[in-house]
Amino acid sequence: MVVKDEALLAHINRLPNGRTTLRNLTRELGSKGMRREEVERSVQRLARKGLLVELRNNTFQLASKAREFSAGTLRMHRDGFGFVILDQKPEGLEGDIFINQDDAHKAMHGDRVLVRIGRIGRDGKANGDIVRVLHRANQQMVGEFRITRRGNFVVPYDQKIKQWIEIPEGMELPPPHVNPDRVGQTEIKADKVEDINGMMVTVEVLDFPDEDANGVGRVIELLGFEDDFGVDVEIMIRKHHLPHHFPQAVLEEAHSMKRDFGPAEWEGRTDFRDYDIVTIDGESARDFDDAVWVEKLPDQSYKLQVHIADVSWYIRPGSAIDEEAMLRGTSVYFPDRAVPMLPIELSTDLCSLRPNEERLVLSALLHIDHKGQVLAQDFTRGVIRSRERMTYTNVYKLLEGTPEEQADLRDRYAPLVERFELMKELALVLNRMRSRRGSIDFDLPEPIIEFDTFGEMVGVSRGPRNIAHRLIEELMLAANEAVATHLQAKGIPSLYRIHEQPDAKRVAEFEEAASKFGVSLGMGAVPVKKYRNTQSTRDGRKIRRDIVINNPTHTVTSKNYQKLVAKIEGKPEERIVSYLMLRSLKQARYSNDNVGHFALAAPAYTHFTSPIRRYPDLIVHRILTGMRFEEEYLKQLGEDTSFSERRAAEAERELVEWKKMRFMSDRVGDHFHAMIISTTKFGFFIELEELFIEGLVPIDSLPKDRYMYNEFSRKIVGERSKRAFSVGDKVQVALVKVDLYEKRLSFMLVTQ
Repeated sequence: MVVKDEALLAHINRLPNGRTTLRNLTRELGSKGMRREEVERSVQRLARKGLLVELRNNTFQLASKAREFSAGTLRMHRDGFGFVILDQKPEGLEGDIFINQDDAHKAMHGDRVLVRIGRIGRDGKANGDIVRVLHRANQQMVGEFRITRRGNFVVPYDQKIKQWIEIPEGMELPPPHVNPDRVGQTEIKADKVEDINGMMVTVEVLDFPDEDANGVGRVIELLGFEDDFGVDVEIMIRKHHLPHHFPQAVLEEAHSMKRDFGPAEWEGRTDFRDYDIVTIDGESARDFDDAVWVEKLPDQSYKLQVHIADVSWYIRPGSAIDEEAMLRGTSVYFPDRAVPMLPIELSTDLCSLRPNEERLVLSALLHIDHKGQVLAQDFTRGVIRSRERMTYTNVYKLLEGTPEEQADLRDRYAPLVERFELMKELALVLNRMRSRRGSIDFDLPEPIIEFDTFGEMVGVSRGPRNIAHRLIEELMLAANEAVATHLQAKGIPSLYRIHEQPDAKRVAEFEEAASKFGVSLGMGAVPVKKYRNTQSTRDGRKIRRDIVINNPTHTVTSKNYQKLVAKIEGKPEERIVSYLMLRSLKQARYSNDNVGHFALAAPAYTHFTSPIRRYPDLIVHRILTGMRFEEEYLKQLGEDTSFSERRAAEAERELVEWKKMRFMSDRVGDHFHAMIISTTKFGFFIELEELFIEGLVPIDSLPKDRYMYNEFSRKIVGERSKRAFSVGDKVQVALVKVDLYEKRLSFMLVTQ
């Protein structure tokens, strides 16, 4: 009999104090037909998750009843101390568990640990000490190889990992090998150890460090020197432990897939080849997994076809490609290259909806009225032949460009012009519908790294978000929501994209910060808790004040956020207030438990439109076409794919910030025009007008006066001159310092 984790937890919960030994557990469950090996695996799985706590001598207790112990993830600070982010917080704990510098060295940054929690103070804070490491996060790590008098070491690139890894003699040079999936790099070879001094390498940890000894490892890969072209991406891939090497079995499966299509593959599919269907993507896109078509009916309603690459037809559950795709969870997109979820034979060829080629699709067919409500929906497997591979730029120019641009493109795409206009019309209808129900639309720009023809970075600009982007976004949102609504109505276990209600404390903290800008969510919350906060002024004085924590969960809605977004649109404080609003919200994630999507104000939402690059979409395709999964499997898959998504986002963001810092490191002393985007007691943050780059002008660097921050006006004001700096002001600055570790830029004001 298969042991289900939830059943095992329920069994332990019925025992006194929720505690038992592994021996008793295997005997009790063995009498019910459960195999010892399965019981032990389930126990270890639950212990790694933190749902069970191993006390001593194979004694386990439910984490919810083990008040003294809890499991969590260690996050180290650059100064050597750390915090454990608990999976389940005991009552009264407000923050994370503080781990002092000596105790933090029992583990490494990112490790899952069992922590003993000390007394929780009146302020809701507590210290703790690490009892044991439950799971090592860094079986391999990337770092700089250094030859020292004490021996050879690898210094981890992630400076939150303080422990150096010792490399014994004979383990410094990896054996020659060929890695066909090395991202953008050829294999690096070295003849002697001295050649790799200062080089970035990947090390496999053989013995982990403890309180008394260094860790020991062996070099398994040479990446090159930090400033070499392309090494930055290689470092990020390995720092964030992104799977990037396709196993041989995966490559063989991809190479062996059939590439010629015919009537046999189309049998039972709806034939859409006569429709003028198009794809719309960015200029650099290579994988096209969605195509669209719109028609307007005499009664002013619309027919929308959203055709998605039928990846599930190619990838069979349990195949080598499927297992690798599940491990990766998502494609990762860096500024100049990608780490795909699927081999390129699938992602850019077989599954990609390339123009003028027959492609297999899974289609959402929606009938939408003039108010944006879905009147009917159907889902079918089909075959299409895309008419054009359109870009966002050309669609934007065609719809809203200059007369000259429109004339040229409308002549070039004459048979499709009416179709694009209908897409825009429907997109606006759908957007108004979402707006009426309270959907939040944060319009925050994304940084775009610019390269020259040699691949060298030459600048950073704001990513465009015009009508072409919004058009595709609205049509994809409609398809995703329709699929989720269909599966929910049928009662079919599925994987949803959920966005939960914001936490009361986060919302209250936002309200306090927003009040400084004279704005509020206006939800009329009821205060439920008060605590005393102490702050220090620049001259060392202490200010104590009572802060009220509200409970807005019954009153705050997405419409509160929506109205505030509209209120600050175009104002100098828009950027910072929008950022603060985002911080007050929870992260969207994947779950089998549908609790709706707060930001979209949608009762049910899922991801269906990108199966080439997201594993959850592939699972939803399988469910939509008849496969069924157990809730426990979907629950675990939701947790795993949410983690993969966060990991990819962190790697993408960090690389962009690193490239910005490297780009600016040669510009120390240069002058720039900038705008103040936020003010604080320690200075003001600016954004360069020529470049989409931010930095800080420290308050103590402002010349010719002593400046103070006025909390109520949100201005930095000179005591004698009364000169004031506030959000939205234009200033001229000079770059003073580039902090590569903190990824921060420091500027000084240029006297005007």
